[in-house]
Amino acid sequence: MLHRLKRPRALILALLCVSVFAPVVFISTKILDFTPSLGNKEFFDDASGIVKSFSPPKLSADALKVNSIEEDLGKGLKEPEGLVFKDRVFRNLGSSWSTTENPPTLDDKLSTSAQNSNGIDRELHKQNETASVRNRMGGLANGLKLLDPTVEETNKRRPPPVVDEKVKMMEDMLIMAKAYLHFAPSSSNSRLVRELKLRIKEIERVVSQANKDSDLSRSALQKMRAMEVSLSKANKAYPDCSAMASKLRSMTYNTEEQLRAQKNQASYLTQLAARTFPKGLHCLAMRLTSKYFSMQSGEHEFPRRHNVQNLNLYHYAIFSDNVLACAVVVNSTVSTSKEPDKIVFHVVTDSLNFPAMMMWFLMNPPGQATIQIKNFDDFKWLPSGFSSMLKQPGLQDPRFSSALNHLRFYLPEIFPDLNKVLLLDHDVVVQRDLRRLWDIDFKGKVNGAVETCRGESFHRLETLINFSDPIIAKNFHPKRCIWAFGMNMFDLQAWRRKGLSRVYNKWFQLGKRRQLWKAGTLPLGQLTFYNQTVALDRWWHVLGLGLDSSVGRNEIERAAVIHYNGNMKPWLDIAIGKYRSDWAKFVDYNNQYLQQCNIHI
Repeated sequence: MLHRLKRPRALILALLCVSVFAPVVFISTKILDFTPSLGNKEFFDDASGIVKSFSPPKLSADALKVNSIEEDLGKGLKEPEGLVFKDRVFRNLGSSWSTTENPPTLDDKLSTSAQNSNGIDRELHKQNETASVRNRMGGLANGLKLLDPTVEETNKRRPPPVVDEKVKMMEDMLIMAKAYLHFAPSSSNSRLVRELKLRIKEIERVVSQANKDSDLSRSALQKMRAMEVSLSKANKAYPDCSAMASKLRSMTYNTEEQLRAQKNQASYLTQLAARTFPKGLHCLAMRLTSKYFSMQSGEHEFPRRHNVQNLNLYHYAIFSDNVLACAVVVNSTVSTSKEPDKIVFHVVTDSLNFPAMMMWFLMNPPGQATIQIKNFDDFKWLPSGFSSMLKQPGLQDPRFSSALNHLRFYLPEIFPDLNKVLLLDHDVVVQRDLRRLWDIDFKGKVNGAVETCRGESFHRLETLINFSDPIIAKNFHPKRCIWAFGMNMFDLQAWRRKGLSRVYNKWFQLGKRRQLWKAGTLPLGQLTFYNQTVALDRWWHVLGLGLDSSVGRNEIERAAVIHYNGNMKPWLDIAIGKYRSDWAKFVDYNNQYLQQCNIHI
């Protein structure tokens, strides 16, 4: 009887064992088949390692440090990759911890070496730990790719970052090594001094050839490791932190002084280059002048001379002593106009450049447009010694005392038969048809111009005018917006009625006796046309191409007129390269005179 009861009980126990252990064996087999690329045992090791490594409360700071001198043998130089997980299941994973940390600084390394003589061995141990953590992170990333393929696609679309941490660390090492050399006597030739000098030369050679970490070779990283060892020795030999801090402060101060001197030198050289007439342009003017005087006097006349006083045409005024710059203004205006036959150019220059300017446009006429060249020495109504009156003591830049710049305030006297005129500086390029400017409603005012303040305080009147003077403070408001010279539409009839040429002369004479404004004609223009200016839309006139490299391409392409105001003119070697083509496309570099004078883009 008892034997019969044991048999069913044994059968039940056998069935229970099968039902419990069979699923375990089945699931284990499936898991091993699911991750064949990871190895039979590696998957579980990585999974357990991930749980341990990424548990925030238990994570060791050393475990995630990225060693700056680590290299992967046989695979070249690699950087630790920052992972961004976007899987829905692991959405909160990325916010719980950071997969990357800042690499240890040079001071941290030296401090560690000073406390422990086996610091270098500890660093090598950290490398192994870091590699292990990175392998675990790679295993997690592979697992996420299997769960959500969009992770891999997102990482492919993301451009790889440019890493230069090791290069910067090498630069810091150079500074530290040179500081340590300062503590050694000047006549010292000890082993440590020789070693530091050698390491400095090696690192300087590496840094001069590399801009980012991917440029570094394996030998460069070995030199970096050797420098770390030498700095560790120096840290033990010179443990005085206060002396090191004092030396670093001294080096910082000297570097700042050198930087300040270099900036002043660069600014001086830039202004000198801006004031210097290029050799090629001087050659061009001389050749054109020689050609002009070799012609018969009857050949010095332009066609369509009757148009210069026709009030139904569009009249442009250009004041220039630069033949090539003036040619670009004329060429760009004609090529963008829908009615070039209705354009009249009035070019005003000095007696020195008058023959060259005449000869250029006689040989290169502006198509259907009319052109007139005026020599301001022929203006009999100007006071004698006009040019010498403009010179002021202390002004070295000849542009501030240029007669051509100041003649802009005598437009009604220069063109007594005209009612309206569009003034263009010779450093502009016209990109749109400008006929609509003649339809502006001046509302009784004189000047149509683009304002430049856009809310910035440094483009207000107080930045140009001395408001500490009681006469200035009484007549003007310091927060008034500044408008731009370079493309200005003038109503000459209103100008004559208001007598603004006399207003200009009054302020000019007063400014010669008292310091009322900064140098140049822009402050004088702000005073002369105060409350007499109509603001134009900004797209009519875009400025800054000769001083600001941040002007956007969209803004340039949308503009009717672009202005190369500033020192970096497009015909100079110091021009801003990315804006130069907008000016150069209106220059025919195949012209024989330009080729003879070696003028090229």
